[in-house]
Amino acid sequence: MTLRAPHHQPAPAAGRYTRRSVLTGAFALATAAALPVATAGRAYSAAGPDIIACATWGARAASEPVVVLANRPERIVVHHTATANVTDYTKQRAFALARAIQTYHMDAQGWIDTGQHFTVSRGAFVMEGRHSSLAELRTGTRQVRAAHCVGQNTVSIGIENEGTYTSETPPAAQYAALADLCAHICDQYGLPASEIYGHRDFNATSCPGDRLYALLPTLRKDVATRLGTPLSEPEEDPVWDLVRQATGRQAATLGEYLPAGLLP
Repeated sequence: MTLRAPHHQPAPAAGRYTRRSVLTGAFALATAAALPVATAGRAYSAAGPDIIACATWGARAASEPVVVLANRPERIVVHHTATANVTDYTKQRAFALARAIQTYHMDAQGWIDTGQHFTVSRGAFVMEGRHSSLAELRTGTRQVRAAHCVGQNTVSIGIENEGTYTSETPPAAQYAALADLCAHICDQYGLPASEIYGHRDFNATSCPGDRLYALLPTLRKDVATRLGTPLSEPEEDPVWDLVRQATGRQAATLGEYLPAGLLP
């Protein structure tokens, strides 16, 4: 059984800190300062961002039927691709990234399709990852079973962000696109903005990088602003904290995806 943060916990009492706030606090001010002040007040449309479907970016067919689950997701899990922080912000680059991720996931990992539900390029293009993810998001009642985070693949939506964010922050446009996408997912599935997590919250990994992980509190606030809803910070399960401390679990240092040479 995977231990994880409880769903819809009340906000902690004044003066009390959650593990999540302690971990991210050291970077939060610096990383937030790197983004435009206008980001939080960015106009949000209930129609959501323009999401590019699998067929448009040239996806292969899944190797077997994609499983559509009857349940709605309980949270969003944010990732980074651990690829180069390129300055090629074109749609062509975004499409090449999506195809390379699918190739690696299917041919090297042995998965039936791309592992995550959605991908945000450094040029702020939002793409469908696993087939049928976009169609199910539009209905707002079901989700596609994915392969982006062990223990969370049937209860969460996975979003990959192009780049490596261990010591750099995402481009402002990419961050804004991520916030728009998260707001749309929350709106469609009835999720609170507080249910946005990083990959490392559940698995032994450095993903989504220290800098992007440190931006998650800001991301939750910006998503709540887009939705026009209050934000309450759920408190993490203290048992999960004890397990992490007792095992001394170290974050993985290897990149998440895409061996050298797969993507120019």
